[in-house]
Amino acid sequence: MDYSAVSPAEVRELIRNEKITYQTSGMCAGYAQANLLILPREYAYDFLLFAQRNPKSCPILEVGDIGSRKTKFTADGADIATDIPKYRVYENGILTGEYTSVDKFWRDDFVYFLIGCSFSFESELLEADVPVRHIEENKNVPMFLTNIECEEAGIFHGKMVVSMRPIPQDKVIKAVTVTASMPRVHGAPIHIGDPSKIGIKDITKPDFGDSVTINDGEVPVFWCCGVTPQSAVMSAKPSIAISHAPGHMFITDIKNTLLKD
Repeated sequence: MDYSAVSPAEVRELIRNEKITYQTSGMCAGYAQANLLILPREYAYDFLLFAQRNPKSCPILEVGDIGSRKTKFTADGADIATDIPKYRVYENGILTGEYTSVDKFWRDDFVYFLIGCSFSFESELLEADVPVRHIEENKNVPMFLTNIECEEAGIFHGKMVVSMRPIPQDKVIKAVTVTASMPRVHGAPIHIGDPSKIGIKDITKPDFGDSVTINDGEVPVFWCCGVTPQSAVMSAKPSIAISHAPGHMFITDIKNTLLKD
């Protein structure tokens, strides 16, 4: 089903009832989507500092109160433990499972972070007549671990993750201009062209998401990605951390236009 014209509240209800358990690219056109990280309170300040030092990878949209599962600013009373299609649980930096709800894992000392997502600028790209290949092919966006080191903060460190979209050569400048106006959802690309320059050995084999077609005359364009916190979790190894599964985002009530610079 095409959920591009469905309201965020309706889609979140479908997700909460496990009617939608797949990636959310293209859903609720015009509304911002967000990455998730949940940590115990003892690690929350370190991660907040990590996000502040790495704003292109981790642009914070909302930080939850200690122990609270309800959103206040990005959506009206959504439940952060049930309203994402698929979650990942990490224990001591190791991925131990994927779940459609993390209700059974919830603790009173948890703090959630919602982080801007590049899915949010895709409707802006489409309106500007810039193609978005993974939407065309009904796939998840390809994401890659790079050789770019994030700025350390407390226990958190690790390599930057990027998302990739193949852009026709004559539309690269337009893609840069459109996305640069939205810094709270990663903004302008971090790299354009040769993947090997940022440590990507094979553009057809993403570390997360799906491979997409790159046609003749198209250039791979790379944006900072909100999966970077998962890279930091795997490096820092906190006792427990919960994230979204890559591509399975929290859909907010915030219009993309409100996130423009």
